[in-house]
Amino acid sequence: MIRTAIIGYGYMGEIRRRVIEAHQDLELIMVCETDPKRLPKGNFAVTSDPTDVLKNDAELVFVCTPNNLIPELTVECLKRGKHVFAEKPPGRNLADIEAMRDQEKKSPGVKLMFGFNHRYHPGIQRAKRLIESGKFGQLLWVRGVYGKSGGKNFPASWRNKREVSGGGILLDQGIHMLDLFNYFCGDFEDVKAFVNNSFWNVEVEDNAFVILKNKNGQNGMLHSSATLWKHKFQIEIGLEHGYLIVEGLLSKTGSYGRETLKVARREFEDETDAVGNPSEEITYFDRDMSWDIEVNKIAECIVNNTPVSESSSDDAWRVMRIVDRAYKSGLGGQ
Repeated sequence: MIRTAIIGYGYMGEIRRRVIEAHQDLELIMVCETDPKRLPKGNFAVTSDPTDVLKNDAELVFVCTPNNLIPELTVECLKRGKHVFAEKPPGRNLADIEAMRDQEKKSPGVKLMFGFNHRYHPGIQRAKRLIESGKFGQLLWVRGVYGKSGGKNFPASWRNKREVSGGGILLDQGIHMLDLFNYFCGDFEDVKAFVNNSFWNVEVEDNAFVILKNKNGQNGMLHSSATLWKHKFQIEIGLEHGYLIVEGLLSKTGSYGRETLKVARREFEDETDAVGNPSEEITYFDRDMSWDIEVNKIAECIVNNTPVSESSSDDAWRVMRIVDRAYKSGLGGQ
């Protein structure tokens, strides 16, 4: 059994606890939470001091804290030979992920993985397999919309405090979509963006429009927004012989709608009577195993002593590089 601890028992800490306690190779021995009202009860120790986790014999630590605390806690865990699973985003800026990568290199044998669970959603996984099958030819472009409805308590969230979060909706939510763009296409080098605060009057952006291009000539386009007035997730993937659309997202609240994958083959005018409306096959998904899959992956890496190959520090650095370039391209490095 891998002795495991959690630092931060908010929304994500609760999810990680559920998955850890159900995992055959993990034993939860400690939970750290600074808010006494959130301290959970269970067959494990509890503390309000993160140094208790650093000093104990936990082998794997889940860092589920606000963005500003992730780098230091991750680095300190790695220094002590502890494996780390850290939530996204990997810090507030490029320097934060680089500090974690540097310590990872100095700590041979430790595993470091980040929480980009959208990769493991069923619609995304099915789309990935279809692309890799080659049935639809080469991938040409990707386009995504990811947004929130906001709410009366939205401005007060720590996610909108620059010192704590490092950025706004792009770093908080859009980073998931950018990671998927990398997942499907590979690295994007050219980044252009408009980043602004359209409505909320907070310290960070509430909208970001990002256009990307990689060395293969593939393009990506993202609208990350806190002013859609609804929860929305959609990624479109254009291929030589058709297109794929993943829409909706399995979530705890269900507010993003039922997760679906639409698959269509291109049909030119001389191939169909329904010009511009090819037949679409729709698959519906009702079970989200993404949280379990990513925890399984780091547990397997520890048990088998194999490198982290997905949602690694390299993946985290690549997506943070896009975010960094988007901010610099947007509004003076906002």
